[in-house]
Amino acid sequence: MENHTGNTNNSRMMTGMFRDRDSAERAYNALHSRGYSKDDINVIMSDDARKRHFADGDHDTELGSKALEGAGAGSAIGGTLGAIVGAIAAIGTSVALPGLGLVIAGPLAAGLAGAGAGGLTGGLLGALVGSGIPEDRAKVYESGIKEGNIVMGVTPRSNEDADYFENEWRTSRGEHIYR
Repeated sequence: MENHTGNTNNSRMMTGMFRDRDSAERAYNALHSRGYSKDDINVIMSDDARKRHFADGDHDTELGSKALEGAGAGSAIGGTLGAIVGAIAAIGTSVALPGLGLVIAGPLAAGLAGAGAGGLTGGLLGALVGSGIPEDRAKVYESGIKEGNIVMGVTPRSNEDADYFENEWRTSRGEHIYR
């Protein structure tokens, strides 16, 4: 049985926004260190941001190629900074929404694909709100994603996890962290 002390809504997604690959990697690794997998973690960014932050052939070629080739390797590449989130952003369980210029990875991707994301109304904002992010928060993220930021979301399994993630994300220069 899950413990939902003081939280009547048991599906509260915790979200944060990160300006660069490095801070997003650290935030992602904090989630991974507590046993959350790519199937638990939502990553939303523009296609341009994916190309800029995770393109194969940037300065970091070894990391970039590891990320691309290691998508199925899971924890085998877990020790390499960037390999996991790079794999998700490169391929993984991500859905590219060409009409919106978005790449979404994680459980949201499956839901959006199932809903026929091509027909999403409201563009990026509609996609964010449809994924369970309140509209006021989604507006902030919408402009951030358009500027090339990376939004990450997870539903913490416990208050301890939520506290830990909030602290780690702040340390990783996360912005607009909501839980």
